[in-house]
Amino acid sequence: MTTPAHTVPDVLDLLPATRRSLLHRIAAAQATGRAPSLTAAVQREGQVVWSGARGASADGRTADAETQYRIGSITKTFTAVLVMRLRDEGLLDLADPLEKYVPDTGVGDATIFQLLGHTAGLAAETPGPWWERTPGDLRPELVDVLGDVHTEGARPHPAGQVHHYSNPGYTLLGSLIEAVRGVPWAEAVRQEITEPLGLTRTSAQPQAPYAEGWAVHPWADVLLPEPVVDLGLMASAGQLWSTAGDLCRFGAFLVAGDERVLSADSVREMRTPAAPLEAGGWSGTYGLGLQVINAGGRELVGHGGSLPGFVAGLWVSVADGMAASALANATSGLQAGVLAAELLCLVAEAEPGIAPEWRPLPEDGVDQELLGLTGAWYWGTYSYGLRLLADRGLSLERLDGRAGRGSRFLARPDGTWVGLDGYYAGETLRVVRRPEDGSVSHLDLGSFVFTREVYEPEAPVPGGVDARGWRGVG
Repeated sequence: MTTPAHTVPDVLDLLPATRRSLLHRIAAAQATGRAPSLTAAVQREGQVVWSGARGASADGRTADAETQYRIGSITKTFTAVLVMRLRDEGLLDLADPLEKYVPDTGVGDATIFQLLGHTAGLAAETPGPWWERTPGDLRPELVDVLGDVHTEGARPHPAGQVHHYSNPGYTLLGSLIEAVRGVPWAEAVRQEITEPLGLTRTSAQPQAPYAEGWAVHPWADVLLPEPVVDLGLMASAGQLWSTAGDLCRFGAFLVAGDERVLSADSVREMRTPAAPLEAGGWSGTYGLGLQVINAGGRELVGHGGSLPGFVAGLWVSVADGMAASALANATSGLQAGVLAAELLCLVAEAEPGIAPEWRPLPEDGVDQELLGLTGAWYWGTYSYGLRLLADRGLSLERLDGRAGRGSRFLARPDGTWVGLDGYYAGETLRVVRRPEDGSVSHLDLGSFVFTREVYEPEAPVPGGVDARGWRGVG
């Protein structure tokens, strides 16, 4: 059937040149990385708009976006979502010590927040044999995962001061979930995340078709099968299997949230850096179950993952409304996380998103009193503009074009606003009125006074205003 000449193509469709560039990139990655198979996908505005694959899985089946691979530490993001759900239900507080729910670990003074952001000071790995290549029944109890926490080096850093990636830390979070929710960790993942989000190809155990994990000899083009083991207590740190398509669908959730699983506000909280930044600028930090990186000036959040025989990467750009994933079945050689970031940036730069149409507020959505608050306000001698948004929201931004203490604000039922981002995130904005006639005196924002005029004499400017007013130098 011929498409009518006037039909406008879907703006989500990628151009042929972009598709070829994506294919070229994964082909080069699979060849130079010497991966038996590789699959990748890109999501934009909630839809998977491209997927590609190279190589074949163990049974000779051509890999595709629905072929399962082990995703390693991307599992940690799923675990973090479950913890945030418990918080949002009021079943725990992120400031609570682990001991409150999982006693007698020896590290119970670590808070849930610190465990989520890898700042609890715990060791990176378990004692004993390499946990990723040995069955979980070798570590049947938490003491087998943590070892003797009182020995030197068992807790290499003071809690809360340093970001130190810890696989045992996420094992503790898995035990926390089971203690509070009362179901096995894998069952909680299925019931609370994968089923509501429609991630039908994400599971704790492999489901055909899936790729077999291989080690590739560093000096010859030959393979060695890697053991695939059930991680037992360590499952919450790296057990899951998934596909490039499912990971991109999960990435869409990490952009916008989903009320069936976790609100947009709670997902935004996960994306916010929770670990100390290193001096000298930053290329990466950590939120709550999410890595945060700077990729060529573009902020990406997501996670990398690896287990013997597999590498994986998932990255999300909230600003672009995009996600990309890459999976391969080789222990080393191919950097799946780097590849996923490159695929995302390739599409974002080649085909920038189409801005949504501007539309005026609905007639019944305009509050004339709020409209009267808009315009210029001054904090000291700094000029700011207050703009009215939908749903009685407000935004505050510098008028001189420089970066400054701006924010968007969400209306509260009590007539105040709470900052959503920037310097004033979480801070309260109030309109202060004159008692004699109810007219607006000033805005109070976290104790800062914003006035209609620069150092307005009648406003309660901290420190007062010189009665002689503005003047030149004699």
